[in-house]
Amino acid sequence: MTVCKCNNNYSNMKYDIDSLEDQLIDHEGLELKPYHCTADKLTIGVGRNIQDRGITEDEARYLLKNDIKIVEDELLTRQPVVAGLDSVRQRVLVDMGFNLGLPILMKFQNMWTAIEEEDYHEAARQMMDSRWASQVGRRAERLAQAMSSGEWV
Repeated sequence: MTVCKCNNNYSNMKYDIDSLEDQLIDHEGLELKPYHCTADKLTIGVGRNIQDRGITEDEARYLLKNDIKIVEDELLTRQPVVAGLDSVRQRVLVDMGFNLGLPILMKFQNMWTAIEEEDYHEAARQMMDSRWASQVGRRAERLAQAMSSGEWV
């Protein structure tokens, strides 16, 4: 039995938190994509009203860490060359994959060829010679500079 050990004023609650979670999932349902509840509020998960309540910074960072891991795994699967890159260039590619999605990032064929040839100046040039660069502006400039130099500025 897991006693509720929440970080709040209800530390004297005596119920089993796992049982309560199961009960609430049974009553509320578990939806992994946003939907409108019966009160027409944008909701996700187990009755989380994200329209009015939103999420906390901790929750946003938790989701971010999960999303980063997904991008890392996809990058390493689709482009094994990434494993051999230095940390700065890996961060550049994870950032781009996070922003673009892996299917679009994989279309940067000339950039990938340059990376495989360890021609990072050309890879940066290819990054900047894209619709993405014109859409994201400063982000692309900073990432291209990091790709080219191997250093964050």
